Amino acid sequence: MNQYDRRKLLSKVTALAKLAGEEIMKSFRDKFEIFHKRDSSPVTNADRASEKIIVEGLRKLTPNFPVIAEEEVASGRKVKVSSEAFWLVDPLDGTKEFIAHRDEFTVNIALIEDSRPTIGVVLAPARATLYTTSGTGDVEYQIGKGFPKPILPLSILKKQVIAIGSRSHGNRKKMQNLLKENQIGKVLICGSSIKFCLVASGEADVYPRYGNTHEWDTAAGHAILSAAGGSVKTLDGKELFYGKRNFLNPEFIAFGKN
Repeated sequence: MNQYDRRKLLSKVTALAKLAGEEIMKSFRDKFEIFHKRDSSPVTNADRASEKIIVEGLRKLTPNFPVIAEEEVASGRKVKVSSEAFWLVDPLDGTKEFIAHRDEFTVNIALIEDSRPTIGVVLAPARATLYTTSGTGDVEYQIGKGFPKPILPLSILKKQVIAIGSRSHGNRKKMQNLLKENQIGKVLICGSSIKFCLVASGEADVYPRYGNTHEWDTAAGHAILSAAGGSVKTLDGKELFYGKRNFLNPEFIAFGKN
């Protein structure tokens, strides 16, 4: 896929994310019903409505690209992927934050090509903040109805390394060991894939993730961070790739631009 095609496709995918975000915000402002999946994790009508908008839209846009979406997989749908392009969708990342009426939840859409995320869209609808990349080294953010701006990682000399961690997940003991071993002076706590975006912008330096994640949790944020010059590596130093068995990720650490 050439650069022009990706940029054209990014515009349409961003529009789908915004439609999904609007649907999520209807529930966020009103009452919503909470269900539980097979693994006991929560899901709401907002998760399902958002996914329906995105999945149907992607299948019309790119009928030859498989779509792997969190709630469809949770309901038992099985989709095989190869090294060809496919989509990963997390329609409402940070459901626990959504239920708690925090503003940290996101809509995530990513295109995977050759096992790497290229196109990436991360929308935080309650913050009216959007991050996008077409996978060609360009990455932008937009707040509200303002003009999109390029992400320029902060160049201010920091007195301390800042880490960012999950509000609802992770291994606290491993995090504490990392802090001691690497002289990390401050830890920010946040939910959802917005953590990747904060590392991309230089507001945090490193995001260690201990514990289980799925590929749809990370792909869009990974695309944003990579386009901003950062990286996501497994604990043995290898680049995180996509299309793994059951779409499960190993533990990883996301690094900002050096």
